Amino acid sequence: MEQKIRLNKYLAHCGVCSRRDADRLIEQGKVSVNGQTAQPGQMVSGQDEITVSGKRVQESKKTVVLAFYKPVGIICTERDAHAEKMIADIIKYPLRVTYAGRLDKDSEGLLLLTNDGDLIQGMMRGANRHEKEYVVRVNKEITPDFLKKMAGGVYLKELDVTTRECGIRQKGKFTFHIILTQGLNRQIKRMCEACGYRVRSLKRIRVMHITLGNLKPGEYYELPDAEVERLYRDCGGLERRNADGKL
Repeated sequence: MEQKIRLNKYLAHCGVCSRRDADRLIEQGKVSVNGQTAQPGQMVSGQDEITVSGKRVQESKKTVVLAFYKPVGIICTERDAHAEKMIADIIKYPLRVTYAGRLDKDSEGLLLLTNDGDLIQGMMRGANRHEKEYVVRVNKEITPDFLKKMAGGVYLKELDVTTRECGIRQKGKFTFHIILTQGLNRQIKRMCEACGYRVRSLKRIRVMHITLGNLKPGEYYELPDAEVERLYRDCGGLERRNADGKL
């Protein structure tokens, strides 16, 4: 008999979402198991018929990770009737993948997508302090005082939190590189606004050890096994599914 695992873990393994988001879907009554509304903590296996919002969920055979250059104007969402263009409109991949760490509609750059919700959770967990690097252009000339304030941590009144110290260096008169180890909502834009600046453009060029490289807007590629394995190691030694679907 196939071993059963918790439903939230199963949905994460299938690339539907992270375990935390799976718990929310279950609590909202959007998940069913064999035709019955799922319950928190329920145990399931691949032999069960599981649906999310009426769509059948099937376990993926192998974990994949895609590096995608999100263009400006594309929304990081999978279901939005009002969105003009979503990621799914560009990426036509045979396996269902979802993103780890969104970018705003008017931002661009590197976005990692995978079919393993546990990996997504590992990459996004703030306690892991994974680095994300950006190139930012602002509306007025950068000063040494601005760089010092940004690097030392900025108090964000609307979130009632002070950002972590970060790496920052000036690139041009109006542009700078910044490396963050946390992922607060609209963090860079909020930090700049708190220092009297406004962001004109923002591009993410690196997530952990994965860089944007020579990708052009709208392009993506599947990461080689060695890079995927390193992601798993850096996310606390998570286990990757093999081609036969086993951990």
